[in-house]
Amino acid sequence: MSRVGEFRDIEEAIEWITHLFPKGEKPGLRRMKLLMEKLGHPERQLEFIHVAGTNGKGSTCALLTSVLLAGGYRVGTFTSPYLVRFSDRIRYNGANILDDTLLDLINRVKPIADEIAATELLAPTMFDVATALAILYYATVVQPDVVVWETGIGGRVDPTNIVTPLVSIITNIGFDHMEMLGDTVEKITFEKAGIIKPGVPVVCAAEQPEALAVIREQAELRGSAFYVINRDFAYESVRLAQEEHRFHYLGPFRRINNMQISMHGEHQLKNAAAALTAMELLRQDGWPLKDDALRDGLSRAAWPGRLEMVSAHPRILLDGAHNPEGAQALSLALQRVYRYNRLHVMMGMLGAKNHPGYLGHILPLADTLVITEPDWHKKLNADSLAEIAVEELRRIGRTTKVVTIPDWRDALDYLRTVTAEDDLAVITGTLYLISDVRSVLVEKN
Repeated sequence: MSRVGEFRDIEEAIEWITHLFPKGEKPGLRRMKLLMEKLGHPERQLEFIHVAGTNGKGSTCALLTSVLLAGGYRVGTFTSPYLVRFSDRIRYNGANILDDTLLDLINRVKPIADEIAATELLAPTMFDVATALAILYYATVVQPDVVVWETGIGGRVDPTNIVTPLVSIITNIGFDHMEMLGDTVEKITFEKAGIIKPGVPVVCAAEQPEALAVIREQAELRGSAFYVINRDFAYESVRLAQEEHRFHYLGPFRRINNMQISMHGEHQLKNAAAALTAMELLRQDGWPLKDDALRDGLSRAAWPGRLEMVSAHPRILLDGAHNPEGAQALSLALQRVYRYNRLHVMMGMLGAKNHPGYLGHILPLADTLVITEPDWHKKLNADSLAEIAVEELRRIGRTTKVVTIPDWRDALDYLRTVTAEDDLAVITGTLYLISDVRSVLVEKN
């Protein structure tokens, strides 16, 4: 039994954090502001690059981190959700926060969280506490030159919005988390655009006219320079293959030819162009970054669980696409990048998602669909997802084989048996499933 207000081991501490579910009214950023005040405002000691969007946030953060590290900078990276361990989300120079350090910080934050829980604001959420821990780590332990800072959900009232960054990036706008962000492009965009701060430039890779109108309005209200894809910056794809993705970058200040990334999918070229534009803005603001660092950083950047080949025999590809926009990017990559005879897809989803919209991109390509369940309390049961898939197959007139195996371990075994040497297996859906599968296929090998 731990002493009051103090955890003795990291497992107990993380158990406390991961069970801090939202309760009562949503007070916006008031809890985070009070947390920062009681901690002495550590966020004011740090420089940030703030990244929001529906898809592509994590990949863009990985690209930014890799380029900055190649340029010789000390870099903190805060992302969510974690893929294998809670400490994945808080990294410094590419390495996870140490368990002992994390435990010390949790024990420092816990009494303050308890104080706030006794007020009208109620207990801080898991993401409130995780965000506070990251800020405290970067400000008081490692002191990076810059923190690459990913939003959780939305932006305007997201706990990460407690900071004022050097530059903001909005990767794209899609229909996800609509129960919290709204049911139209305009409403969702308004929440994402909430990260824009007065006088801070914003880089935008969203393309819908209605989204751009909202972002432009918010940028103008705050006096922020607004750089939008296909107007102020762009990319030209040169080669799109599993061996390499090569492109030309056309920026607001110059052109850079023959850049290369190791992450797969044409959507990653857009993310790379947005990341390069942010780097170019930092260069203009006095942050030295040589072209060699840009090239080296882009080519080395990796983001686990996103079009990640984790097995060669049989070939198994992981992709955490969990909404229609992510499924569309996956579908395009499967058609343009990878070669295979038959495609076998294993998937598991959470309940509050647009499942028909997601399946509409994947089912036309799949020869086999293996439906399973993630180990998560908000999962959609396999039978319900199978019914949706069968109905969607009937609608499009396709005879894909649908197999329902609720236990993901058994589903993985089945997937391996049906995937021949010249086939491709794809495991996709919620990141909770990707995390579990990756722990078996990668982490334990």
